[in-house]
Amino acid sequence: MKKTIWTVTAICLAAVLLCSAACFGTVSYIHKQNAPAAAEPGLSAALPRTDAGTLTLSTLGTAPAGGSLSATEIYELACKQVVGISTTVTGYNLFGQLTNNAVSGTGFILSEDGYILTNNHVVQGAEDVTVKLYDGSEYTATIVGTEGRDSDVAVLKIDARGLTPVTLGSSDDMKVGEAIYVVGNPLGELTYTMTSGIVSALDREIATDRNTNINMFQLDAAVNAGNSGGPVYDSYGRVLGIVTAKYKSTGIEGLGFAIPINDAAAIARELIDHGYVTGKAYLGIIVTTMSEADAQRYNYKAGVYVTEVTEGSCAEKAGLKKGDVILALDGKEVATFAELTSAKKAYKAGDSCDLTVWRSGETLTLTVTFDEEPAQLPEVPEAQETQPRQEWQFPFGGNDGGSGSWWDSYFGDFFGGYDDGEEEDDAGAGGGYRHFGG
Repeated sequence: MKKTIWTVTAICLAAVLLCSAACFGTVSYIHKQNAPAAAEPGLSAALPRTDAGTLTLSTLGTAPAGGSLSATEIYELACKQVVGISTTVTGYNLFGQLTNNAVSGTGFILSEDGYILTNNHVVQGAEDVTVKLYDGSEYTATIVGTEGRDSDVAVLKIDARGLTPVTLGSSDDMKVGEAIYVVGNPLGELTYTMTSGIVSALDREIATDRNTNINMFQLDAAVNAGNSGGPVYDSYGRVLGIVTAKYKSTGIEGLGFAIPINDAAAIARELIDHGYVTGKAYLGIIVTTMSEADAQRYNYKAGVYVTEVTEGSCAEKAGLKKGDVILALDGKEVATFAELTSAKKAYKAGDSCDLTVWRSGETLTLTVTFDEEPAQLPEVPEAQETQPRQEWQFPFGGNDGGSGSWWDSYFGDFFGGYDDGEEEDDAGAGGGYRHFGG
C-alpha cells in the first residue's frame, strides 16, 4: 500500500548533543568520518537473515506467547536490553579553544554477543565510547559502522556474551493510537526511565539537520536529552523504533519522533556485514540550494545549483556541468538540496533516471546511471571549509552583499559527498526539530 509522507518543515536544524551536566549547552558536530571497524560475522536470532544476508522481517513480528505484557513486565525486559552510552567528543568553544565534552545517549542490544543499535549522532565524532548495562558493568565499545547521511543509525560492538537481545517488531504494521513505551537515560542521569504514550502519526519526514530528511513516526511519550538511540516498545515488548528527535520550543510538549525499526534494522544489517550501507545511489557532485530570492538576485533559476562535478563520475558522463540547476528527477520536482537527497533515496547504484536541468536559459533532460556511493567520501576542500562569509566569491560574480542569505543556503555538500561543517544557530529560532542525548 502506498504511504503518504507528511513533510514537516524544520525551523531549527542543528543537532544538540547534551552531556550528563546539561548546563554546558550545545556541542557542535565534528565533521569527520570514523573508519569503520571490521564487522564480525553473524548475529543472533535478534536479526535473522536469509543465506543472501537480507533481513527476514516477516519472522520478527511474532507476538510472544501469552499475549501483551504489562508496563511493569516491559520495563523488567527493557532493563535487560537497554544500555547507557557515554562518549567523549572533541570540539571547539566560542573562543576557538579545543575542548572535550561528555555526551550521553541510549542504545539497545541486538545480539547476545554484543552488537548494539543506537543513533549516529550519539557517537558521531566520538574519541571513545563506553556502554553501561543495568547491572553497572561497563564496556569499551567499537563503532562497527554509522549511517548519518540518509538516516541516523549506528551499530556498536562490545566484548560480551550471554546478553539479552531485543525482539524486533514490524514497524510496517504500526497503527496510530497504538500504545508504546520508551526506556532510556534522559539527561544522562535519570537512567532507565520509562515513559509511555501512543503512536501519534506515521510517515513524518523530519529534517533533523540541513541536509537530511528522515522518515519517522511521531509519538507523545516524554523524551528528552539522553533518550537518543533508545528503543520504542509496543505492548508485546517488541521494538518498533529508535528514539531520535523531538520538537523543542517554549510551550510545546509531546512531539517526539523515532526511526521505524524496519528501516533501522536493514541499515544495521549492512553496517554489520560491510561497515557501511552498500548500493546507495551516488552522483558525484557538489550542490547547494538556489532559493527564489538568490535566483532573482543573480538572474538565475531556482533549484539545486551544481557547484562542482567530480571527474569521471556518472554525473559527468551524463553531461551535467558546473553551473547547471537540477529541477527534477524523473519528473519529481526538487527545489532544495534536502529534496534532492530525499528523491535520491528511491534509487540504487546502477539505476537510471532522467534529470531535468536548467542551463543558460534552456531546460535539458540528461539521463544518468547512478554510481555507488563509496565507503569513504571525498574530503572537504580546505579553501571552502575556511573561507569567511564576507569574502566568499559567488559563482555568479560579486561578493556577499552582507545579507549572508546565499552562504547560509550553501551546504557545500557532495550529493553523496561531504557536509561543510557549518551549524545553524538553534538558540533563537523559536524552536525546531532537534537530536537529543547524543
